[in-house]
Amino acid sequence: MRFILPILLVGIVLCSGCGIYSASSGRVDDTIKLVSIPYLVNETAEPSIGIELTDAIIMAIQADNTLKIVDDAISSSEISGRVVRYKLKEAFTTSDLKVDEYQVQILVELSMRVKGDDSYLFENKKIAGTGNYILDDPDGTSEQTAKVEAAEEIVREILATIVEDW
Repeated sequence: MRFILPILLVGIVLCSGCGIYSASSGRVDDTIKLVSIPYLVNETAEPSIGIELTDAIIMAIQADNTLKIVDDAISSSEISGRVVRYKLKEAFTTSDLKVDEYQVQILVELSMRVKGDDSYLFENKKIAGTGNYILDDPDGTSEQTAKVEAAEEIVREILATIVEDW
């Protein structure tokens, strides 16, 4: 079950035209090209969300192909952090005040450290992602699909911060 989020996210990444933009321009500094990503610390009550988000981040960076994911021992930089919030919130109600749509809200706090000089490309950056799902949706949205939407937003922001040059 923990592999569903990363697999769905890779499908979204590969199928979305401009959803996640690859900026493989060769202008990324060599001091960050080899990156390690330890599992995010999960500070929420949602089981395995740290593992799921870490896997999604790794897959998106690999798909982008500007940076190379490597073992910590040979990496020149590291992306680390924690999942600080996972919240399921009422999004919409019907006229008779029954909740019919929920929103998954995920907040991570990430840092990217350059190992050579121990500087940071970004430090303790808060990145949020949201995704909605409808109860009893005939199209099949669920809390899991809302998690994928939230993770996609987070990954898009991470890639924008690290490798996109518009």
